[in-house]
Amino acid sequence: MFRLLSKESNIFSIPVYIGFLLLVVIIFNILNFNTYEAIIAGITFLGIALGYFCFNAIALNYQTHLPLFLYTFFIFGLYPGKLDIGIAVALLTNSFLLLLLTSTDEDLRKKSYVLVGAILALNFVFLPTTWPMIFFVMIHLIVTSERIGLNIFRFFLGMSLIALSYFSLMFFMRFNDWNVDYLPFGKMTFTKDYNELFPLIPIVMMLIYAIYDHFSHYNKKSPVSRYKYTFLLVFSFAQLVSIVMYMNTNYEYLLLLAFPVTIILSRMLRFLPKYWMQEVSLWLIIASLIGFKAGTHFNLF
Repeated sequence: MFRLLSKESNIFSIPVYIGFLLLVVIIFNILNFNTYEAIIAGITFLGIALGYFCFNAIALNYQTHLPLFLYTFFIFGLYPGKLDIGIAVALLTNSFLLLLLTSTDEDLRKKSYVLVGAILALNFVFLPTTWPMIFFVMIHLIVTSERIGLNIFRFFLGMSLIALSYFSLMFFMRFNDWNVDYLPFGKMTFTKDYNELFPLIPIVMMLIYAIYDHFSHYNKKSPVSRYKYTFLLVFSFAQLVSIVMYMNTNYEYLLLLAFPVTIILSRMLRFLPKYWMQEVSLWLIIASLIGFKAGTHFNLF
């Protein structure tokens, strides 16, 4: 299967995977279909579907089917069928952020900081526990920008516009009480029962090996590859902070890591020295995701 998935993808590949994704979302939501759930399912579908185009934007997948296949399988294994609207919006905003911040057009990136600030503020409105993403973008902006002060101003201007619009709307709708959910710092709930996460241990071990292997061959990588891989790791760390601090048993938070984990594992599989290692690792990833899906769906653990 690894050799089949290593073939170069074409223009028809992404629509096929998106079609399968749409089928999965419909099947999982058909039994509890109503207007509200349909809106959340639609936002979820858009966010995940945009992820397929992010593979080409970040350009670390070597144009093969492997990352597309793994990403689809990660969504299938981690998607619980019913998402909180905050997670759905976070998936959509993360895809937009990846498309904007990984653009090769430097002029576009400079002009997009107002939009990036607005996207992050909107993300915070729907899911305050994703606040680490604000610091991730700030670090990215400081490290990559030439005119740091101006771009920080643009970034906070975008956030301020959303904040002003939100508070104005709440004032006219007479919602004058402050919602304590927008102060997530005192509501950290660390996971104490890890039994349902045990099937994912092989994937975690492969991720650790993949990161170790990348840095052990760091000097052999191209500057562009090193920059984008580092961007991906910092992005993943920001998501991981939210997961560790706030996930508890809300395992849909793991969907926030589906895209970066897919790229990291795809590169690891590609650079394994033996074909049998690639094939066994691929099937081990699939088995882990199926085991996790079965365990959470049927409460096996």
